Amino acid sequence: MSDHPLWDLQRSLVQDHVFTDLTHAFHPGQPHFPAFPDEERGQVFDVAAGDGFSVHRYTIVGQWGTHVDPPSHFVDGARTLDQVPVEQMVLPLVVLDISDRVRADADAVVTLADVTAWEQQYGPLPGGSFVALRTDWSRRWPDADAMANHDGHGVAHYPGWSREVLEHLVETVGITAIGHETTDTDPGSATSQGDYGLELYLLEQDRWQVELLAHLDRVPPAGALVVATWPKPQGGSGFPARVFAIAPRAEG
Repeated sequence: MSDHPLWDLQRSLVQDHVFTDLTHAFHPGQPHFPAFPDEERGQVFDVAAGDGFSVHRYTIVGQWGTHVDPPSHFVDGARTLDQVPVEQMVLPLVVLDISDRVRADADAVVTLADVTAWEQQYGPLPGGSFVALRTDWSRRWPDADAMANHDGHGVAHYPGWSREVLEHLVETVGITAIGHETTDTDPGSATSQGDYGLELYLLEQDRWQVELLAHLDRVPPAGALVVATWPKPQGGSGFPARVFAIAPRAEG
């Protein structure tokens, strides 16, 4: 050990752990909420054109690609992005995996039985954690039609959270945030009817969330950390995020 324990910790994290990027790279034309305009990207300066440096101009909505939703996204006067403390950006990661059920039923939602099964295997779900819903829906990215999965009547079919689980996580467990691979907290059958009640509930409880996560199949259900970062727009109601997991390296 040196006289700088945090530096020792950093070396240990890199040497003895696996880092998994949970973020999609965003780009024009990617899947997005249909009411949002597409990304526009321009070249302001270009090294290849003889300029001394390269600079792009990005025109995007806040909820673009893998992104963070603070409470103010749905709740007037609630916490904005710049008011989320950095201490909340490094959290225990819990992964609730319903991907097997989703393969058979695109409308599947997480249930309290899934939470109970997780706790029977890994122990009590930790307060202050980031709970991610694994559905493997991110494997459909960046195919907008596959992500929305509309039927012949225009109804979207994709998985989501349930009220019973969110209420349990917030009111009993005391989690800090959630994340999911789909474009919405609510399942597609609800959002097709204009129902975003689950997202409203979560944000009303002063929690934040990350949407359109990737690669949750590459992290363990328990024992990892999640690091979620984003820019700090004053009064911001959403922004693309960079999210990654740190998990112990498997022995052998």
